[in-house]
Amino acid sequence: MSAEEKPAPPHPQDELLRTERFPHIWCPGCGIGSVFGSLVSAIQKGQFPLDEVAIVSGIGCTGRMAGYIRLDSFHTTHGRALPFATGLKLAKPNTKVVVASGDGDLFAIGGNHFIHAARRNLDVTVLCVNNLNYGMTGGQAAPSTPFGAKTTTSAVGNPEEPFNFCALASACGATFVARWTVLHVRRLITSIVEAMNHRGFSFIEVLAPCPTSFGRRNKIGKPIDGIKFFHDRALIKNDIDPKDAPLDYTKEIVVGKFVQHERPTWTDNYALVNRKELGDWPNLAAKPEKPEKG
Repeated sequence: MSAEEKPAPPHPQDELLRTERFPHIWCPGCGIGSVFGSLVSAIQKGQFPLDEVAIVSGIGCTGRMAGYIRLDSFHTTHGRALPFATGLKLAKPNTKVVVASGDGDLFAIGGNHFIHAARRNLDVTVLCVNNLNYGMTGGQAAPSTPFGAKTTTSAVGNPEEPFNFCALASACGATFVARWTVLHVRRLITSIVEAMNHRGFSFIEVLAPCPTSFGRRNKIGKPIDGIKFFHDRALIKNDIDPKDAPLDYTKEIVVGKFVQHERPTWTDNYALVNRKELGDWPNLAAKPEKPEKG
């Protein structure tokens, strides 16, 4: 057999890829492919049993991740990835559940579900790809669109301030919070492994370029310029309050692992209440004890 006829060596991620569904739908230069590759690498690096990992996604560009990974996966309805993940986690509490979706899906139509999943400390990992607009449906303004940025629904500039997703997640009760860009692939892979091993609501925001919609309208340039944009502005600060991690695209973009602590998960509390180990506590009708006078 000649060199030209030799079969190509297997790809190191073949075991976890639904190659029969390729080529994928993501645009050239889109950052979602990098995030998807990082998720696959993290699952391999963490040596998680594949029959105990499930991927749940909503609607949008990022939501297609669930269809390309060879695992138990669920491509759910718009904004409803976390309710599906909640049911899955309650039914199979030993499963590592990863929710992979976009900024619009998780924080616009799905915002209500996000804040309550974080409040409950649901034991799942949420991977939010933030490309600063609704990429799949035409490039409209999203809860993440920077002030002044141009989209199809803010042609002269976005008049609204965006969410700081990491600060929101922390304020609502998330026990693991991090932010990276698609430039920080190695740190992102490590962070996903840490998040999947963490017991509690783990949130990772990943800033990604969208050259077709956001990049084109805001004159960022070629796809590689979107990566240079992150390179020039990203500043790593670990272990800080996420409210002090601004996303000022005109100056700096603060990234890092901001929060990691422990508290009972919703699965823990659900089991505790249903085993009736709480007894009659708390007795909300009881009068509080008065402190002794010193």
